[in-house]
Amino acid sequence: MEICAVVMAAGEGTRMKSKHSKVVQMVSGKPIIRWVADALAEAECEEQVYIVGEKQEEIRRILGESVAYVFQEQRLGTGHAVMQAAPFLEGRSGYTIVLPGDSPMITAATINSSLKMIEENDYAAVIITATAEDATGYGRIVRDANGNVVKIVEHRDASEEELKIKEINSSMYIFKTALLLSALGRLGSQNAQKEYYLTDTIGILISDGHSVGANIVNFDDTRGVNDRYQLMQASKILNKRILHYHMANGVQILDEESTWISEGVEIGRDTLILPGCTITGETKIGEDCIIGENTRVDSALVGNSTEIDNSIVTECVIGDECRIGPFTHVRPQSVIRDHVTLGAYVEVKNSTIDEYTRARHLTYIGDSQVGKNVNFGCGTVTCNYDGQEEKNGCIIEDNVFIGGNSNILSSVVLGKDSYIAAGSTITSDVPPLSLGIGRARQTNKEEWVSTRNRLRGAKFIELDRKRYEV
Repeated sequence: MEICAVVMAAGEGTRMKSKHSKVVQMVSGKPIIRWVADALAEAECEEQVYIVGEKQEEIRRILGESVAYVFQEQRLGTGHAVMQAAPFLEGRSGYTIVLPGDSPMITAATINSSLKMIEENDYAAVIITATAEDATGYGRIVRDANGNVVKIVEHRDASEEELKIKEINSSMYIFKTALLLSALGRLGSQNAQKEYYLTDTIGILISDGHSVGANIVNFDDTRGVNDRYQLMQASKILNKRILHYHMANGVQILDEESTWISEGVEIGRDTLILPGCTITGETKIGEDCIIGENTRVDSALVGNSTEIDNSIVTECVIGDECRIGPFTHVRPQSVIRDHVTLGAYVEVKNSTIDEYTRARHLTYIGDSQVGKNVNFGCGTVTCNYDGQEEKNGCIIEDNVFIGGNSNILSSVVLGKDSYIAAGSTITSDVPPLSLGIGRARQTNKEEWVSTRNRLRGAKFIELDRKRYEV
């Protein structure tokens, strides 16, 4: 069975109030048009043509050149859009799927069930329909007493009786390709808008004596996205589908209302996702992990049994049995190996940290290579930036102990098993097994407080009351 698809993606999307095409807006980690293309591909429809407009380059960048494109110079209705694909369809047998490009929730299951219906019943076309509680604005599916489709009537043209119909047209169709071409050749624009409507092809086929079917699917599958509010609605629906998929595969998610996971993320079983998490990009999380409240993980690889609490990790690798957070930031190109602890207010950038190393609080590690079993005292900073263009970190070998409030200048090497005294600024290499001290000698000035009248006595800092003023 030869299957091809025509996707209408030339609309300006003015209601989106964006400089970009509406079909490239992001929904649950993918552009809208990518959701449509992936559903078609999953339904084994590889021959796809996209009707594009002025912003076609954005669509081409997303879909690449494995699909065909036709530029629509004038916007003269849905029928006119599909007419542009006639050269692509001519000479083909089988079926043509017609979809709007702004419908990210269409599924391969819906497409396949519609294809099965048209094939088994020898219909000329199948309309994908849904039941809407509020059908305002939608075309209605009118059936006869036997349930056969008689016509599609637009809301503005519907009678009082027809307005009571809840079955709506989704603007998604499956046609026998040859019959679609025949009907397109007879479309007219005798209407107030002077446009060619694809819905008129259904009336033409029925008047030719052909039967047309209607596949009633879940209303959510048919939703289009025309403005920012509908974009938000689509995101919520797709996100819940994604969350349910992960839970069905053994992931525990405590709150589906506050958890956002993009399509394509992989999570191992028995991992716990706490409220407020956002997991996006090409993220892969192992088994038995805990992703704590208010954590954002973007395109990171996370091993098994790792905990990430109230932190941000981006485009990095984190190993097994690590403890990250709270308030930790692991930035791109960082590699955190197994059993590493990065605690409160620790930032790591473009660095490799080997096993069992600990930086429990208030530490910055940038552009550096850190060995195994290193201890970073509170307030340690690797000074990796020279104020101009160069960013050079340091090398910290295995088993180094760094005392609190230390500064390690760029390009310095701290040798294996060395110690750094607290409060030091280290400007040159420290050999293995050595103690590095880089601080001024302490001087005590006796009676300085009293002679300078600096006694604090009972001077207490009062609460700032300005915040309570009305």
